[in-house]
Amino acid sequence: MRVNDRIHAREVRLIGADGTQLGVMPLQQALELAESQGLDLVEVAPQSNPVVCRIMDYGKYRYEQQKREREARKRQRTTVVKEVKMSPNIDEHDFQVKLRSAERFLREGDKVKCIIWFRGRQIIHKELGRKVLGRMAEALAEVGKIERPPTMEGRNMSMTLAPKADQR
Repeated sequence: MRVNDRIHAREVRLIGADGTQLGVMPLQQALELAESQGLDLVEVAPQSNPVVCRIMDYGKYRYEQQKREREARKRQRTTVVKEVKMSPNIDEHDFQVKLRSAERFLREGDKVKCIIWFRGRQIIHKELGRKVLGRMAEALAEVGKIERPPTMEGRNMSMTLAPKADQR
């Protein structure tokens, strides 16, 4: 934003500090008017003809703007992807432990990447891995939805689950 002496237009449409239209006037007159009030002349619409300027306390305006940006950053949440690793021949109790972990992650608002890692000749039985991931997705249906269905990545099969919108 251009302020005070940095404005290059000859004529400006002026808006007062209280928001009233003061009309079109030469730049020098608008600068004097702003200075007499102890405020700054700020260019708000440089693309219009004539350029629209406003009389305001620019320092206070920038402070308020930075405060709003800080507040927005504070509310922003970064997406975290947690991993749950299993083998295709996982035992029932181990599966339940992994299931509870994944459910906790989803309830906290994180995404969960379920990975089945195949060792040695287990790679032949990909349907077993798909079956385990299907059980996991079915068990977590109320707290999460499948974001990426099961796919092979080298010797691993993975599926990504995202928390449901009403869980956050």
